[in-house]
Amino acid sequence: MSIARVDGRVQPARSGDPKRVGPYRIIGRLGSGGMGTVHAGLDPAGLRVAVKVIHPAQAEDHEFRARFRREVQLSSRVHGPCLISLLAADPDADTPWLATAYAPGLTLDQHLATHGALTGATLYTFATGTAQALAAIHAAGVVHRDVKPQNVILTPAGPRVLDFGIAHAADGTSVTRTGVMTGTPGWISPEHYRTGTAGPEGDMFAWGTLVAYAATGRLPFGTGAPDAVAYRVMSEEPALDGLPDELREPLTKALAKNPAERISADAAAEECTRLLARQTTQVLGATAEPELTRTSGRLTTEWNLPGMEDPAWSLPTPPRRKRALITAASIAIAVAVSGGIVALYNSNDPADAGLTPAHASPSTISTEISAPISAPGTTSAGRLTETPSAPPVDPRTIRIPKDPLAAASNPAYTRAGDETQPHPDEWSASTTAGSPEERDIQKAIRDQMASMLATKDMDFMKPTITFNQRAQTVTVTGGPVPQLPENYQEVFRRAGEMAACSALAHRLKNDPTTWPYGRFAIYWKTSELDATALGYGEATDGCISEIAGQWHGDESGMATAEIPSSDKAEIRVADATVKAIVATWNTNITETNDVPITLNDGISLGFDPVEHAAYVWTDDPNSRFTSRASQSNLRGTVETAVCRKLTLEFHNNKSWEYTRWSVAVYDSYTSTHQFIGSGTCSS
Repeated sequence: MSIARVDGRVQPARSGDPKRVGPYRIIGRLGSGGMGTVHAGLDPAGLRVAVKVIHPAQAEDHEFRARFRREVQLSSRVHGPCLISLLAADPDADTPWLATAYAPGLTLDQHLATHGALTGATLYTFATGTAQALAAIHAAGVVHRDVKPQNVILTPAGPRVLDFGIAHAADGTSVTRTGVMTGTPGWISPEHYRTGTAGPEGDMFAWGTLVAYAATGRLPFGTGAPDAVAYRVMSEEPALDGLPDELREPLTKALAKNPAERISADAAAEECTRLLARQTTQVLGATAEPELTRTSGRLTTEWNLPGMEDPAWSLPTPPRRKRALITAASIAIAVAVSGGIVALYNSNDPADAGLTPAHASPSTISTEISAPISAPGTTSAGRLTETPSAPPVDPRTIRIPKDPLAAASNPAYTRAGDETQPHPDEWSASTTAGSPEERDIQKAIRDQMASMLATKDMDFMKPTITFNQRAQTVTVTGGPVPQLPENYQEVFRRAGEMAACSALAHRLKNDPTTWPYGRFAIYWKTSELDATALGYGEATDGCISEIAGQWHGDESGMATAEIPSSDKAEIRVADATVKAIVATWNTNITETNDVPITLNDGISLGFDPVEHAAYVWTDDPNSRFTSRASQSNLRGTVETAVCRKLTLEFHNNKSWEYTRWSVAVYDSYTSTHQFIGSGTCSS
């Protein structure tokens, strides 16, 4: 549970705050987060602790409690240098809580904002200490998952990494309202963007980013719109200008795109320890090879950050021997409580125990469908014909037939209108393509899905196309892919349905008396022998979402659009379009003063490659767009700006397929979008 720390000092307690939590006396607040409040506490021996108390609403969630309990168990296994140790926890209390050693000091981002970048031996100590902390976490079989400046405190005794495992327990698997796995842009690894994978390698990618940020005050992949940052993380090399030459090699290894090529935490700690020792030797003027012993002592010696006195910790501190005895006694009592508090760890590091004298987006980026039919100028057998006077046909304008069997008198496909759901046996009985016609359909579906998925960096999800002639069904199967975000399966389903529907519709129209397949079903494998149906449909029902003949956006398309895009053209067009929307809106407001609402931020644009649509949405926490007038003005502004940009790109870019648009206002109270306009741009 990440906390909002003002400056590491104790803030006054508020009305309703507890006086005691477990064995700890509460003397104030240290911060708060979305899942709970962090209180400043003292144990019976006067040791300073941070007590994190979960909000009552979360405490009533049984799934949350189970997650919290598992993460406490995991975290109790983690001990090592530069970690803030978990002291005790009671996940079964009416209000669950946990206690950690108090760590005085600013978080890394607070320090950089106030004092600037780390330099010299302090920087090398930071790199070494944080690498050692991750090495200890990984050795215990735990993945941190949330390495970032807000989770590293610069104490007077050295850097301290906090919230290992606890952030995951408190927040669960973090997802957006549409199921997209999230993190802070700039701190997410390439594989996490692509597949949602979070492992030790992802921690090391974040470590490389963290050290570079500490040394330069800049993120190696820059800032800006989340989609632009995501693209740079996945496709571009990090900017390491200003980084000491000695640190370039370990950080370059940590920031490798391929997780298998990244440096491990152990190796990074060893290499940074050597660099720290060499730094110290150079300062002392010695010429001998640096000694690598007594790392913890060297970390403290070379760390050069002052402490800060906080008078709020007013309880007199007993002598050190008495503190240790009382602490041991209180822990023994805690362990003896059946079904109650679980005491977990007693740190010997004075800084860990609190014994030192003092203690970014205007846009979020996330294409009619090319048809698998014979190209102009060829026959169905592929032979060239003489058509010199026929103008070239743009494949982007080929329409999918809404009712491909409308003119067929005796079609081979006989299940039109059959709404029976697919049976699992149909999937297991389906076979690979056997005839040339089946192989053509197989290739058409695969190629079209690859084109859709590639813009979201999902082309690793290779579909398997099989056929069940008895059920007159073509199946599209994906997976299994471990730790795949749920919304990725939704995009796979939509892409599979669109690709299969359009391919089958064209085949039914061209060969209605011989082609038997008109149904399609999308599956996701849960194992090599089992699969779950994601969706199904008929190519005779139309493939595009229309109401009264008009295309309309929906939540599924919006969910796809919210996934960051890796396509450079999409990113460029989205950025330019958002700027045009904001500029047009603000200019019109200035000129007419009809609706006194300005748009300086909060407008996002993403692309849905399945139905070739650009989605524009805005959060509306202040209910700015509740009136018909404001919604009408927003719809008109979006349609004008979006269609101008989409049409221009359509004429200049032969691979551009986006011609539809939709605009929505997000309602944070209902967690849904209110769609206020959709359409197709006229070229």
